[in-house]
Amino acid sequence: MSRSPYEVLGVGKDATQKDIQSAYRKLAKKLHPDLNPGDKDAEDRFKAISAAYAVLGDEDKRGKYDRGEIDETGAETPPRHFYREYAASGDTAGRYESEHSFHDFGLGDDIFSGFFSRRGQGQRQAKGRDAYFSMELDFLEAANGVTKQIHLPDGPAIDLTVPPGTRDGQTLRLRGKGEPGLNGAPPGDARIEIRVRPHPFYKQDGDDVRYEVPISLSEAVLGGKIRVPTLDGAVNVTIPANSSTGKTLRLKGKGLRKPGGGHGDAYVSLQIVLPEPPDPELKAFVEGWTAGKAQAARRHMGG
Repeated sequence: MSRSPYEVLGVGKDATQKDIQSAYRKLAKKLHPDLNPGDKDAEDRFKAISAAYAVLGDEDKRGKYDRGEIDETGAETPPRHFYREYAASGDTAGRYESEHSFHDFGLGDDIFSGFFSRRGQGQRQAKGRDAYFSMELDFLEAANGVTKQIHLPDGPAIDLTVPPGTRDGQTLRLRGKGEPGLNGAPPGDARIEIRVRPHPFYKQDGDDVRYEVPISLSEAVLGGKIRVPTLDGAVNVTIPANSSTGKTLRLKGKGLRKPGGGHGDAYVSLQIVLPEPPDPELKAFVEGWTAGKAQAARRHMGG
């Protein structure tokens, strides 16, 4: 004995149209052939729930089924007293068909919305829709590139390769990882918007980066070589003698990777840091430093 459409969808006869639609969507997401390649049982069950929804998803057809006017396949049930005439005529045109069998399903906004809206028009193919996600990365991960393992809904873990120089707001595409296509059509893509967390001292400026590097008073006065961090590791930099706070050094090619190839630059701003705790010898020297007291440090400000 065949199962009723209510049994196939797992709902009671008192279920609302919304309940029926929700039950169908849940099963369709689980059993769709594109999500279960080679699984004959899943394919058969998907056909069964699709046929059940074709009857119950349409209020008019559901009413006819409940009144016994059509069977679970949607075929018209002839009145008993006309049965012999119907059987003798060989008329098989009584099967109920409608091109709107999935219309209600297509009105929703979940990932299968619009997926089955044209199913009743024959085995028409339709590429799956793209799915959209977002991911946060540290500044250095985006700047240098990184591989992240991610879990897409209803799918296995996959490795996402973030290329060096990825910018905040940039969207990465995973081909074929979106919603499944219809009737053998290709799936959509997964599109992942990247959000880059601010860094404590690197500041992006287009393709360049800017940041401050502290130096000692001795290094500022005498100059010399110091190790300076960059996006891809520390490098040796020469500090000119008599460097003031705010002096900026350009490190060519040490910025972000450009989309078209090459790299931007790094701009390092020097910041003089006095010793902690205060050095008594330095204090005594400055107190006796006559030339230092005569320096017009704010002359450009009119002071």
